[in-house]
Amino acid sequence: MIRRRVLVSGRVQGVFYRDTCRREAAALGVAGWVRNLPDGRVEAVFEGTEETVARMLAWTRTGPPQATVTAVEEFDEPAEGLTGFGVSRAG
Repeated sequence: MIRRRVLVSGRVQGVFYRDTCRREAAALGVAGWVRNLPDGRVEAVFEGTEETVARMLAWTRTGPPQATVTAVEEFDEPAEGLTGFGVSRAG
C-alpha cells in the first residue's frame, strides 16, 4: 500500500475534475479524497497499490475533457489505510 498527495494546477475547478477523479479512483479501487483549494488548485490523496496509484497519477495530468492541467506536484506520504474515496468542498 502506497500513498501519494498531489496538487493540480490549471483550469481544474468548475470542470467536473473532482467528480471524475472520484469515479476514476472508484473504478481502480483507490482510496483517498479530492478537494478544491481556495487558490484554484485541486488537492488529492491516493492510497492503493503501486500500479493503481500510478494510474491515478497519470490521470491527474489530463483530468476530464474540460480541464486544462498545467502542473502536477506529487508528494510521497505514509499510507494511513484509508477506505473509500471522498470529495469535499474547498479546503
